[in-house]
Amino acid sequence: MKKTPRRGTAFEERMVGTARLTGEAGARPIRLDLSARADRVLRPHRTTGARLTGRVRIAGLADDPAASGELEISPLARRRIRYRLDFTAAGRRLTLHGWKSLTARRPLASLTVLPFTLLEDGAEVGRGTLRFPVATALLPFLTGWRFPRPRQPDADLLPHPDATPGRTEVWYTTLTDPATGTGLWLHHELTTPTDGRPAHAHGWIALFPPDGPAGHARYGPQPPPARDTPPEWLRGEAGAYRWDLTERPTGPPLHTFPRWAWRRPVLPAAHMLPAATARYTGTVHHPGGTLVLDGAPGATARIRGHGSARRWAWLHADLGGGDVLEVVAAVAHRPGLRHLPPLVLLRLRRHGRVWPRSAVRSALGGFRARIGLTDWSVTGRAALRRITVTVRQPPERTLTLDYTDPDGSRAVCRNSEAADAEITVERWWGRWRPHARWQLTGTAHAEVGHR
Repeated sequence: MKKTPRRGTAFEERMVGTARLTGEAGARPIRLDLSARADRVLRPHRTTGARLTGRVRIAGLADDPAASGELEISPLARRRIRYRLDFTAAGRRLTLHGWKSLTARRPLASLTVLPFTLLEDGAEVGRGTLRFPVATALLPFLTGWRFPRPRQPDADLLPHPDATPGRTEVWYTTLTDPATGTGLWLHHELTTPTDGRPAHAHGWIALFPPDGPAGHARYGPQPPPARDTPPEWLRGEAGAYRWDLTERPTGPPLHTFPRWAWRRPVLPAAHMLPAATARYTGTVHHPGGTLVLDGAPGATARIRGHGSARRWAWLHADLGGGDVLEVVAAVAHRPGLRHLPPLVLLRLRRHGRVWPRSAVRSALGGFRARIGLTDWSVTGRAALRRITVTVRQPPERTLTLDYTDPDGSRAVCRNSEAADAEITVERWWGRWRPHARWQLTGTAHAEVGHR
């Protein structure tokens, strides 16, 4: 009998406070937005270790969305909860080390107050105190606990076991080189045709220089990867292009569609991002020279389905500081669905939290898309927030390519890894008031397509 994998523990925590650096007279505000993941269910009478990831912000010194470390949870056995977090501050590598000492005399204070020390190469460079804001953070903290079953790290990158005819899978990476403003698109596809031909892999690379037209080259068809092995789309060659990149995710995965839709192929298609925010390092040799990447921001996404939609629009917007917006708006090709307005799936991750909270909230109502070839937009509201997204794909920065679906039908996409986007978020406080706004010029990744 197959053994059921044990469940783990996952939760998020926010703390705010002050930090005083050695030699400084005043204190600086500090904020931590953390995610903790343990491979076992937390038991208070035992010591449980967990992995920490998140964002560290110290006023005037640090804003690192890729902080990582460890958490020791031992409320009864050792009467402490110990934190150790590594982060970058103004080019320096610092470690935040501290623990909550749990006592029966002051249970609330001992659970919510974290004294800490800042270390650099093992030497103390500062001290401070963090506090858990009970009034504003307790409810999200309590409702955010999850007990997931552990999954292998690259599970979302593996081809789906269902390889029946008529299915296609896509792996793609998009990024922007901050040094040159060049956009890059790597697309790898596994297709199982409906006419009985064997499954095959193919793909392409496309570069979007800031001062010239986009160029691309295709590769394949070639044998597909093994079902238990992710494809090597981050390194390869096509025509005059050769590339070799490494990826360092800086945040957790992001599911554009509901999680169940990704794991169970019941919808016409599903989309998710194994690396919603990541940094890429490596080289791309192309006809005009060599592009050297050093920590370029981007993302890797996946698609599973039966082929292209009837019409679609897609946006990936890296908003900085670990914040990201992903938008998919599509009209399905299936009979009965092809005459409906575009279905919108929108996910905004800001300060470590995702809005709308449910992946289906934007699809069920309140969100609308207007899809054009060069300009398109999405508007919608959920709870007390509403959003307006306007995307422009200048023709001189857009590449037109065609797709072939498993049934042999064709679709055309217009892709730009150097698009413009304006994103406005408002919040209801008796009336709609500005809450956040981003303006991306030449760094938004977008696409529109149709049959």
